[in-house]
Amino acid sequence: MPTLFDEVTFGDLSLKNRVVMAPLTRNRSPKAIPNDLNVVYYDQRATAGLIVSEGTAITQQGQGYADVPGLYLPEALAGWKKITDTVHARGGRIVAQLWHVGRVSHVSLQPNGQAPVAPSAIAAKSKTYIINADGTGGFAETSTPRALELAELPGIVEDFRKAARGAVDAGFDGVEIHAANGYLLDQFMKDGANKREDAYGGSIENRIRLTLEVVDAVAQEIGAGRTGIRLSPTTPANDVSDSNPQAVFNAVVEALATRNLAFIHVIEGATGGPRDHQYEGTRFDYHAFKQAYVAAGGRGAWMLNNGYTAESAAEAVASGKADLVSFGKPFIANPDLVRRIRDGAAWNTINPQTLYGGGAEGYTDYPALDAAE
Repeated sequence: MPTLFDEVTFGDLSLKNRVVMAPLTRNRSPKAIPNDLNVVYYDQRATAGLIVSEGTAITQQGQGYADVPGLYLPEALAGWKKITDTVHARGGRIVAQLWHVGRVSHVSLQPNGQAPVAPSAIAAKSKTYIINADGTGGFAETSTPRALELAELPGIVEDFRKAARGAVDAGFDGVEIHAANGYLLDQFMKDGANKREDAYGGSIENRIRLTLEVVDAVAQEIGAGRTGIRLSPTTPANDVSDSNPQAVFNAVVEALATRNLAFIHVIEGATGGPRDHQYEGTRFDYHAFKQAYVAAGGRGAWMLNNGYTAESAAEAVASGKADLVSFGKPFIANPDLVRRIRDGAAWNTINPQTLYGGGAEGYTDYPALDAAE
């Protein structure tokens, strides 16, 4: 039976273990440019089999939170190159998460103070992190979006393609397309946010169209073996919902199965909450979801996420339920999480007050086992 510490190769990615660092928004890259403090943070966590970078905006329009990094400025690509070089020097692998937040944004973050964009002009009952007039950071209600025009959608696809190219040029081993957690691609796929009546709304085929167009553009640009995608079929994150998620997401993975992607990254249930969360009046079967992918010929790695412990992650890999397991908050507080899992050591406790914004405190000062001895 496979273990968390077995090497694995999928697509063009060869990993030294199956413990993955999930994408984690930390709001410590002012002006969308990764900096030297970010280099230290990723270097500390490079023993993960794979690091999925924090959500990284493909354009300013795609940015939904203050001080998150981007992939659209030359200075940002140079900053990321320092990070990828450092991770590789430690024998690690890292992919960039390509992020367009859609309606989960605020006018203060958008170009020229414009409204955020979305499939439909429906505000998300959610909050985002902005910088206040006095320079302090804080949470604010998301702004009401405008619906994207049909003629704008090819430009969105092109932005993802260019970001993927920029990521690989900056030294990333590949990319993860963010199609989860109520952000733009998830908004298009779910009928709670998508009320369009054109070729990108209504039927399941139409609602998943943009996601598949993005996948095809990215895979054509950098190779399917360097491309993964993140999905969250039943999360209520950022006020997103669907009336029949099983039909939608089975259709998504059946289509992805033919595209030979490196991995499918699945958030089970409510992001950061119960893994058994369901949308009202629906019932989603995650086993059937994976079987739909396999039956359609899918061979990419199946990565699971959300609240896994060392024990449950080991069981998921040993049983074949997952090929990889990603950990989010545990990697914030435990830069050496892989060693702690392997040795059965205790995990540091996270400080919730330092998750978003700030400096080194709660970011690069969590102790590793050697430092604690």
